[in-house]
Amino acid sequence: MSEQAVAESAPAPAASGQPTIIECKGLGKTYVSGKLEVRALSDVDLHVLRNEFLAIMGPSGSGKSTLMNLLGCLDTPTFGTYRLNQTEVGNLDDDELAAVRNQEIGFVFQTFNLLARATALHNVELPLIYAGMSSRKRHERAMNSLERVNLEHRWDHRPSELSGGERQRVAIARALVNKPAIVLADEPTGNLDSRTSYEIMELFVELHEAGQTIIIVTHEDTIARYAHRVVRVLDGRIVEDKRQTPVIPPPPPSRDEERETHGTADVSESDKQ
Repeated sequence: MSEQAVAESAPAPAASGQPTIIECKGLGKTYVSGKLEVRALSDVDLHVLRNEFLAIMGPSGSGKSTLMNLLGCLDTPTFGTYRLNQTEVGNLDDDELAAVRNQEIGFVFQTFNLLARATALHNVELPLIYAGMSSRKRHERAMNSLERVNLEHRWDHRPSELSGGERQRVAIARALVNKPAIVLADEPTGNLDSRTSYEIMELFVELHEAGQTIIIVTHEDTIARYAHRVVRVLDGRIVEDKRQTPVIPPPPPSRDEERETHGTADVSESDKQ
């Protein structure tokens, strides 16, 4: 089936019978600088069910990063309510928010955020160290997480010894290691080439199919097309919230295939001369 035919088919139905993971009502954020108040987010109502694959989109300055920070418990709302996995988090103090982040949210960032001198295994273990887990259990859990992203054979490599795609796989393994309620990914393919971006998005699709709730913040339509639901933010408000049938593009050519194609083209040009 062509991409166009898939895109024009009926949208994916809502996930039925699944519990609510995220519930925001009238959520807003105002930043104060001196006498200046900036309303970054206003009156956001958002419900996310377990095992949804959601993309949050918006241009720079739209408020999508503020929304991500609130959903990820990296900041607290000025008004409104936010319940994460049945816990009201809007009024928690810093220590309580840190505990919620560690237990409920797996973060994946554009810049990977890995410790440069630590191995892949140790980077994945970090959330478990903060959680107070024993060394033996940490090691076992972290290796299992690396296996989920097909990187167990690189467990003893440092970030400088890994490709960009491998670094992001380590970051995803770290996000999964605490078995979080949601994986929150901020522009996860922003620093990757097209082939590696495809491989990382395929991994997110596999994780979603295995039951993981995934929220991706992106400004790229090609990335949002992988999701089952797209929320668009503009001027601090949600202006669109729709379900869609995901459109998975064909894989980009590998570097070897590109070289073969270019080589054939060069030969053809030589024959003409």
